[in-house]
Amino acid sequence: MDGFSISAAPIDAARLQRGLEAAGVGAVVCFEGRVRDHNDGRAVHALSYQAYVELAQAEGQRIVDEARSCFPVERIVCVHRIGDLALGEVAVWAGVSAGHRAAAFDACRYVIDQVKARVPIWKREHYVEGDSEWLHP
Repeated sequence: MDGFSISAAPIDAARLQRGLEAAGVGAVVCFEGRVRDHNDGRAVHALSYQAYVELAQAEGQRIVDEARSCFPVERIVCVHRIGDLALGEVAVWAGVSAGHRAAAFDACRYVIDQVKARVPIWKREHYVEGDSEWLHP
């Protein structure tokens, strides 16, 4: 697998990381964004993500393609969850393999930063007090 995708199923980080392997790889960098139990001083017990899937996939793939053209990498994979997630679950995963560590780190950071800034995915935090709020992740 190579590229960007949206998933309603839990993210299998180990499987995705294995997919980054290639003969010329000297570095693999992975990032896991997980559901935490707080945000802005409020206790959180769950998150829900929604996306305009077709547009999100197209924009996510554009970001992966940009990273591939800017950094000397072998493979790039990024997956973002949608649906209801519990504390500790992986909400977004990005991984890059490259011949050298600098390119892998730089490309991985570029991908996750751009996905968070540009991909139309909306996050709803569910608070311990019982209310919830929509945020742009």
